[in-house]
Amino acid sequence: MLSYNELKIGTMFKFEGQLYEVLEYAFLRMQQRKPVAKTRLKNLVTGQVVEQAFHQNEKLEEIEIDKTPITFIYSNRGEFWFCEKGKPQNRFKLDEAKIGVGARFLKGNTEVTAVKYEDQILKVLLPIKVDLKIKETPPGERGNTAQGGTKTAILENGAEVAVPLFVNNDDIVRINTGTGDYVERVEKAK
Repeated sequence: MLSYNELKIGTMFKFEGQLYEVLEYAFLRMQQRKPVAKTRLKNLVTGQVVEQAFHQNEKLEEIEIDKTPITFIYSNRGEFWFCEKGKPQNRFKLDEAKIGVGARFLKGNTEVTAVKYEDQILKVLLPIKVDLKIKETPPGERGNTAQGGTKTAILENGAEVAVPLFVNNDDIVRINTGTGDYVERVEKAK
């Protein structure tokens, strides 16, 4: 059992029959009042985000989660298909809500981690950074770079991202999957 002051960002637990993950946590102690833990929680089944305050007399049921490596195969019309690592015949699909905003940066044969509770996949952990090839981008314009200008580039998997003006077609760039931002150019086109 977890007490209210053992919660931290990323903790997963069961509360009122539902599975939750802590997104935000703040410990408040006001004058002449009992301390309170204010949290923002994400329901791991429905994806709904709620705010909840926990008091010192509340106990939360800690859950045992398993982390399993899986391989992304392809996506089609909002369905993302995966297979167990090393077992391509064991395929299954997940919706975008379980993967998160980084889903648009997945490319074939990318290894990710599935977070499971009682053989049910709750969410997918993506690599923090991925390397993708620029499929199409306009040429950089000279003269408007006083503050380091950017332009839109289309990546090999169809995602769009803002890149610096010096990046060209066929360059390989590193993208942060959590924020969706350009990090650096890994390899220059030959």
